[in-house]
Amino acid sequence: MIDRSHLPSLRDWLPALSAAFLAWLVFLIVGQTPLIRASGMALAVMGMALALRSMGPALSVIGGLALALSPSFWIQTGGAESLNALEVVAALAAVTLVGVIAVRFSHKPLIGIGIIVVVFVALFLSVIGTPRSLRLTTLLTAWSLFLLIDGLLVSNPRADAPLPGTFGPQHSYGLLLLLVLGVLNDPLFTLLIPAAALGFFLAKQRLAPVFWIALLALVIFGVTGIINTYYSDYFWNLTTDRIVYSGARHIPFLVADGWREPLRWIGLSELIIQQFTWAGLALGILGLARFARWYPFVGVVTMIAFGSYALFGLSYFGEDRPVLMLPLLMVQIVWMTYAVYTFGQWLTKSRFTNQPRANWFAAAAFTLLPLFMLLRIVGAI
Repeated sequence: MIDRSHLPSLRDWLPALSAAFLAWLVFLIVGQTPLIRASGMALAVMGMALALRSMGPALSVIGGLALALSPSFWIQTGGAESLNALEVVAALAAVTLVGVIAVRFSHKPLIGIGIIVVVFVALFLSVIGTPRSLRLTTLLTAWSLFLLIDGLLVSNPRADAPLPGTFGPQHSYGLLLLLVLGVLNDPLFTLLIPAAALGFFLAKQRLAPVFWIALLALVIFGVTGIINTYYSDYFWNLTTDRIVYSGARHIPFLVADGWREPLRWIGLSELIIQQFTWAGLALGILGLARFARWYPFVGVVTMIAFGSYALFGLSYFGEDRPVLMLPLLMVQIVWMTYAVYTFGQWLTKSRFTNQPRANWFAAAAFTLLPLFMLLRIVGAI
């Protein structure tokens, strides 16, 4: 049975819906994005905002917009509509019908919700989606982060918070379902599994052996897919210097010693700076440090997720690297937002301000980031 006390309430949904609606308008008006594609991207922004919901409504909206306006995410905007509107409407109507029936007649709402997700993704892949769909990857990543972070915050609150809740089946089995769908879409989604597995362990939830067997089978399947897609004997054994100083600087394969090259580490930092400026890089470091102090389980799990994609990014030389690193950038947004949240909390308790709403100053300052990113997109700066 779902523990409804820890499901998002209407108050939690409104900021996420607001972030999705604002992003949807920007995608349509500024990005000249087809309606269906803009709507799918807005759902990913909504998941990102939900992952930040514990930090307050204002910051969750701003963090969601930071994802929407980041260059690696924005690259999905524009283009021509390649989908049949009638097919999409029919697919959504089918999902709605199946969802209503599943929730109405199922004694276990979790099963009904699972059926809705499975039917939606099946229709997405068959009618709307394409293999290794970037839109589906970002959508599933955002909602996976939401379930993972929400479950860890519920089961491992701060010492001065109320008694811990339960990392419920909506977290564990819901996250497993998203991981399965993500790996089936793109094997690179496997890089999120170590963080999820650690989250399951730290939540101290008793899971059936078949759960872990399914997770292990998913890892084997995903790693096999990564090897088939991103591995080549020739490029794997090349040295980084040989690649850098040759004409083949952009190759869509992994190189074994790529992580040892200092310039690759600098390039990883530059990727974050290109998305969120120097301030975003600094906020991310501060946010991780504060997570380590107040919510160490969330800090270490998100750090594992970040590190998995960072290791891939250091070893991968393809031109599409900034796009494939979107899950890393989404973790960066979580850290950035938490840094601003802790600064706002400090303002409310500081003897220099001592105002209960002083944290709005921190939120207002954080608004400058998506505003700057929007102005950069329209070419105003």
